[in-house]
Amino acid sequence: MHPRLIQHCNHCGAPVDHRVPEGDTHLRAVCPACGHVQYENPRNIVGTVPVWEGRVLLCKRAIEPRHGLWTLPAGFMELHETTEQGALRETQEEAGVDVELDGLYCVVNVKPVSQVYLLYRARMLQPTWSPGLETLEAQLFSPSEVPWEQLAFRAVGETLRRFFAEQQTGHYNLQVFDID
Repeated sequence: MHPRLIQHCNHCGAPVDHRVPEGDTHLRAVCPACGHVQYENPRNIVGTVPVWEGRVLLCKRAIEPRHGLWTLPAGFMELHETTEQGALRETQEEAGVDVELDGLYCVVNVKPVSQVYLLYRARMLQPTWSPGLETLEAQLFSPSEVPWEQLAFRAVGETLRRFFAEQQTGHYNLQVFDID
């Protein structure tokens, strides 16, 4: 999101100016009335790659964007939670599945929409799930079963490709990549 989209100060409500504040290097929304500078920063997406017996649990989205397409259980990180807490919460909210985290698996910079994905490898504690309000259905997929053409987001597709390739070796490395 570009700073020029901010029209009013979130402190006093006055119309803002868009300029580079003194001591800064980026265009910001600056309130001429109270002096408050509003920063827009990337949004963190947290979630998991939940696995049961080598298969990954995917969720079919019941909400926009990308309604009806498949994704990993993930969503926006909330204030005052850690990335791990957010990943567990999102997995429970979207898939209704209990997991144990196996460590951070990937960091994906999605530059066009100013998002950063932080996805954890996760072991499902049992092969049962109960999709939440944001999910039409959830299902386990092996690499050959993944609906590759029906994935909601490029970051999810690339994460799954990397995950399944590493799954064959049994060695997982932190994946860091960009989606332009």
